[in-house]
Amino acid sequence: MIDFSERGSKRNRREPRTQTQRVLEINKNPEHNIDPYKLLEDELKYIYVDIRQEISRATTHQELHKMASYYLDGQGKAFRPMVTILMAKALNCHTLNANQSTATAQRQIAMVAEMIHTASLVHDDVIDQSFARRGKPSVNVLWNHKQLAQAGDYILAVASMLLARLKHDEVTLIISQVLTDLVQGEFMQLVATESENDRFAHYYTKTYRKTASLIANSLKAVGVVSGADTRMVQLSYQYGRNIGLAFQLLDDLLDFVSSSEEIGKPVAVDLKLGLATAPVLFASEEFPELNPMIRRHFRGPGDVERAYELVHQSQGLEETRFLVRRHCYEAQRLASRLDDSPYQKGLIVVSDLLLNRMK
Repeated sequence: MIDFSERGSKRNRREPRTQTQRVLEINKNPEHNIDPYKLLEDELKYIYVDIRQEISRATTHQELHKMASYYLDGQGKAFRPMVTILMAKALNCHTLNANQSTATAQRQIAMVAEMIHTASLVHDDVIDQSFARRGKPSVNVLWNHKQLAQAGDYILAVASMLLARLKHDEVTLIISQVLTDLVQGEFMQLVATESENDRFAHYYTKTYRKTASLIANSLKAVGVVSGADTRMVQLSYQYGRNIGLAFQLLDDLLDFVSSSEEIGKPVAVDLKLGLATAPVLFASEEFPELNPMIRRHFRGPGDVERAYELVHQSQGLEETRFLVRRHCYEAQRLASRLDDSPYQKGLIVVSDLLLNRMK
């Protein structure tokens, strides 16, 4: 392990299948055919609707509601809610906890996780001056920065209210750590280390705080709610940590090997922002001429183009793929320690979903 339209009326909605029915359906299929999104179809189907309702309920200001809901249109992958609920159900099977109030609280934690993530997207777009995300104009193209700073804060406030309604002090402390990590991770990104020897450790810590902490601690929180013992709660945290790190490493990789259409945002965006991610840091070991570029944040004439070229000439992309695989395989190893269930198998498949996105 490395340390460095809204919801319709009741009669128009399909009655949800029971957990037993879904388990029987999934058990008919081979493990590799399990689709975590299909497995959790009923839990995820209305999650964005429910989040938008929370956003709407807390304000009468229509423009604020519009800004806060912009990235909650249901077009995202809902990766964080999916993996959070998947771990929750896997742990509930492991602990034989069939309490509906437990499942409800765990789903609310998944909603809070997605709201925190969305608030961070709004804040990131303000800081980074992005112009596209998820295949559409980013928020800072449509609204001014002062409004958006408040909109991001508003999403966090609504998430905090939802969290408070759980009335679970330990969960509140766990999720509060996510917010602390997010802010510290952003500061680390804004103030990069100058030491070549410390760069990778700095990058890994920043990546954990900005991306992996949310997934790791959300999974830890649903573990606490499930009533699992300390060992299983820690397992859920470590699984989330590895998935979170793999997720961001993969994102950094795709920034170099995908087209704008494939990932729904500009490519080489990190270089243009002056950021040295894993592919660049690995490449700098082969091509020392990257070091002065990193120090000046790729602001020199031709720096972005030359750095992009050197990364592709180096082993940096393959080294990054290796790290993605390493974290995915560790996550699979951890998931295999849970009692057998479709949800436990789904946790293993999550790693496969990430691995299959690599090129």
